[in-house]
Amino acid sequence: MIADILDTTILKEDEISKLVLDASIKVHKVLGPGLLESAYEACLFYELKKLGLDVKRQVNIPLQYDDVFIDCAYIADIIINDKVIIEIKAVKKLDDIHTAQLLSYLRISKLKLGLLINFNETTLIKGYKRVVNGLENKQT
Repeated sequence: MIADILDTTILKEDEISKLVLDASIKVHKVLGPGLLESAYEACLFYELKKLGLDVKRQVNIPLQYDDVFIDCAYIADIIINDKVIIEIKAVKKLDDIHTAQLLSYLRISKLKLGLLINFNETTLIKGYKRVVNGLENKQT
């Protein structure tokens, strides 16, 4: 287990991204495409927790617009170590709107890295996309 080897709270976004990709591939190999997003989310959450990461599901993210505060502007599928947002999809193909949505989530939350994962692909790597907001975009 990674938690036994190192302190997972000090991981950088790119290191977290690598762990998420590996865990996502594992989930996809076991479950395959065609299930609901919630099934993939629950299994990925479990895999990431096993790694010793600080993982939160269905996190309400507030928004301030001018003088208006909205308690729940959106709900993030998964947030890891308060650094990376994961948006899970189970759609025919990822569209530009999915990327734009995740970029908005990153701006609102002031986080730098989001991972868009579409489990409804024959191979997961086809449905895996990094979305950055002020982070050097290293391909991981």
